[in-house]
Amino acid sequence: MKRFHVHLHVENIDKSVQFYSRLFNTAPARVEVDYAKWMLDDPRVNFAISTRGDRPGLDHLGFQVDDAGELAELKARAESADTAVLDEGATSCCYARSEKHWVTDPQGVAWEHFHTLGNIPVFNERVQPADGAPCCAPAVAASAAAVPCCGPGAPAKACC
Repeated sequence: MKRFHVHLHVENIDKSVQFYSRLFNTAPARVEVDYAKWMLDDPRVNFAISTRGDRPGLDHLGFQVDDAGELAELKARAESADTAVLDEGATSCCYARSEKHWVTDPQGVAWEHFHTLGNIPVFNERVQPADGAPCCAPAVAASAAAVPCCGPGAPAKACC
């Protein structure tokens, strides 16, 4: 079964956790100093927020699946949509180890398709760039649209 995924960048994690906890009438399933995630069942949504972006707003959308077969089906659909698919395979990001791939829609919105394999204690296990930039920080594209922290269009120094 699929779960819709939304990831937003926020300026203040504490205020945002309070707001979304009240809005969803439930506490987050995971809270870190820079990240929080709600696993809602009605509707089925994996809603995540983080302070890792350059500016507040939408980072990416996606679908979380329960098994490798569903992930393969989503990948086949993306490939049939005549768009480039960035297959990350097994990776770690957002405090989880996952199998994932990315596509970008015609408007430039990144879509993440992933199957979560387990939790990890850090945002990302990859090494932080030598220039000290935060891991997975998005950049702003020339069109002023936000580029996701991970996936297609992510800056070269991003570690996702």
